[in-house]
Amino acid sequence: MMTTKQKERIQAKIAGIKQTLATERRKFSGYDDSRGLRYLPTRYYLQLEDYAGGLAYTRWFAKNFPDDSGFPDFLFEWTLILYKNAKSQEASKKAFATFCSDTDVFGYFLNKTAENQDIREETGRQSVIITERFPYSCTQKELADFAIWLDALIATEWFSSLSHRFTELNRMLDAETDIGRRHELVMELSRLQKAV
Repeated sequence: MMTTKQKERIQAKIAGIKQTLATERRKFSGYDDSRGLRYLPTRYYLQLEDYAGGLAYTRWFAKNFPDDSGFPDFLFEWTLILYKNAKSQEASKKAFATFCSDTDVFGYFLNKTAENQDIREETGRQSVIITERFPYSCTQKELADFAIWLDALIATEWFSSLSHRFTELNRMLDAETDIGRRHELVMELSRLQKAV
């Protein structure tokens, strides 16, 4: 349980990030967030269990950074925030985007990393999630409901077929040497991710 002082410190961090980003926007007529501050508030909102605040932030993020694909942990947090706000359909789509960003992230969360070894071997892709800094686990009491939902989502035909196709396309791309065919595969991967 967080103390009032701890909550206030986290809220101050969020306010500081928002102020820094607002200053950048005024100064540069846009955002020059090379430090990646924009990815931090979702984690802070989750620490506070302020899911409504997190939802408002992700909406602001989507509006101001529409082409930003984000990092796996950030996308995971966004999925979790959507779920906690009873936005299951949006959370499902964001879960697939999270999977596309790092096929291991759900395995780490659900303690099923051995199952994801097959995906890594098929695609030749290494995880970008660093387990020491990924603070989420299905064993956390406040995330138990999300873990059940996510596990069920991954087992659906919808998610299974999309993730299988994503994996297949990446495997084909890794093996392809023809520039024209590689371009076609990249475009198909892009369409798959945008179609969701």
